[in-house]
Amino acid sequence: MPPPMLVLSEISKVFNRGTQDQKTALDNISLTVNQGDFVTIIGSNGAGKTTLLNIIAGTHNPDTGRITICGDDITRSPEHRMAAYMARVFQNPTTGTAGKMTIEENLCMAELRGCKRRLFRWGVTRHRRQQYQAILKTLDLGLEHRLGEKVGLLSGGQRQSLSLLMTTLIPPKLLILDEHTAALDPKTAAKVMALTDHMIQQNRLTTLMVTHNMHQALRYGNRMIMLHRGRIKLDVSGPEKEQLTVKDVVQKFELSLDDETLLSTHI
Repeated sequence: MPPPMLVLSEISKVFNRGTQDQKTALDNISLTVNQGDFVTIIGSNGAGKTTLLNIIAGTHNPDTGRITICGDDITRSPEHRMAAYMARVFQNPTTGTAGKMTIEENLCMAELRGCKRRLFRWGVTRHRRQQYQAILKTLDLGLEHRLGEKVGLLSGGQRQSLSLLMTTLIPPKLLILDEHTAALDPKTAAKVMALTDHMIQQNRLTTLMVTHNMHQALRYGNRMIMLHRGRIKLDVSGPEKEQLTVKDVVQKFELSLDDETLLSTHI
């Protein structure tokens, strides 16, 4: 039986320790994510969501605890080495793509991610270009006809869709989605979210998705976690998750008015 995809054991993180600004971002969190899980993560501002992702991605080191991916201890691995394990899509659509490079150059860069030898000047071959056209066609955005255009000319939704596609060219062990629809208008966000779910299911990607949108958190994925003050307050999956409504969560966990507004708007 394969090991869990991701295991966090007693992870804690305190910022500005010993000062008046001391903040406990994560408080002794333990979490196991199995291969193929699609976990949505919710919580109000300051709950620890971004810190959790940053700890997993190697952006920050935990103060205490241990992290493994597929059984490999990656607790102190620097961020640049984590590209061998995971891909991350950020809230800002411009973060995951290089605006001054063309669409095909961005795709080639993603395909060569993790390769020891990046002979980039020969990277965009005719064969790869044909492959990229076929893959882009699945997005139904017309980008297959714009391979030579600069990515900076694309809309936010197009760039975020391209970012998602780039993460699946070489499927990562772990996909991290960091509020990746938050900067988009509702209609575009819905399209990107539908594309996200399709890509995750098609590639059987183990995924962690942070979102402020309670409806997204309940609709997508097989498991939902709520963080509150650096701790896991709710961990629900399967039929129990499917039966939950926004009202159930708000009432059951006695969220404040601010939390309720934050978590239940932007359908």
